[in-house]
Amino acid sequence: MYTPQELRNITKELRTWIIEMITEAGSGHPGGSLSCIDILSVLWLNEMKEKDRFILSKGHAVPALYAVLSKMGLLAKEELKTLRKINSRLQGHPDRVRLPVLGASTGSMGQGLSVAQGIALGFKIDKKPDSVFCLIGDGESQEGQIWETALSAPKFKLSNLCVILDNNNGQIDGYVSDVMPIEPITDKWRSFGWHVLDIPGHDFEKIIKAFQDARQLKENGGTKPILIVARTIKGKGVSFMENQIDWHGIAPTKEVARKAVEEIEKNG
Repeated sequence: MYTPQELRNITKELRTWIIEMITEAGSGHPGGSLSCIDILSVLWLNEMKEKDRFILSKGHAVPALYAVLSKMGLLAKEELKTLRKINSRLQGHPDRVRLPVLGASTGSMGQGLSVAQGIALGFKIDKKPDSVFCLIGDGESQEGQIWETALSAPKFKLSNLCVILDNNNGQIDGYVSDVMPIEPITDKWRSFGWHVLDIPGHDFEKIIKAFQDARQLKENGGTKPILIVARTIKGKGVSFMENQIDWHGIAPTKEVARKAVEEIEKNG
C-alpha cells in the first residue's frame, strides 16, 4: 500500500514515461493520459485485488495504463518505446489479443462500459466476490451507450461495478462544456440509481479514500453501482499542455518533450 507522497513520486516518473513513449511513437494522446495517470496509479498499485478486472473504456489514454503496468513489472520499460509501432503489443488502443493482461480491447467510445457491466453481471451470477473497475471519459459520456449502462446497471444491482469518470472537460472537438455539455453529471447518475462520489482527481488522499469507500459500500451489502467523478486537468503536470485542447491527440516534438520532462521532474 503506497502512501500519498509515494504515489506523487511514482506518478511524476510515469508522466515522463507517457511523454517519452508518445514522442517516440510520433502519435498518441498526451492530454487524457496525463489527466488519468493519478487515478490509474492509485487503482492498480493500491486498490485492485488479484481477480478484479479493469476496463479502459477511453482507450486512447492507454499510454497511462502501459506506464502503470510497466511500473508493476508487467511490461518491460524498454517495451514502452514500441508504442504504436508495427507488430508491437502496445497498440494505440488496448488490444487484449496481443496483450492478455488488458481487460478488454477498447477504443470505440462508449463500448468499454458495456463490457465492464457484462463482466460485473457475470461475477454476480457466478457469486464471485470480485470487482470490476472501468475508466470512462467525459467526452465519451456523450455516447448513448454510456447511458444505456447507466440505466441498466442499477436494475441488476451491480454493486461490484465501480466506474471512474475522468472529468477533464476536453475532447478532440473542443471543451466538453462547449461541444455537448454533460453537467450536472453527478445529479444525472444519482437519478439513475448510482452511488456517486465527486472528488478532485489529482488529490491522492481523496482518490484513495474514494476507492476505499467504494469497496466498503460493496462489502457492507450495498446494491448500487458506484460512480467516482474525478475532476481532473487535461495535460496535468505540463503547464503548456494543461487545459489545451490541441494536446488531446498530438505528439510533442523531441524538443517540446524535453521541456515537458524537465518541468515534470522539477515540479512533480
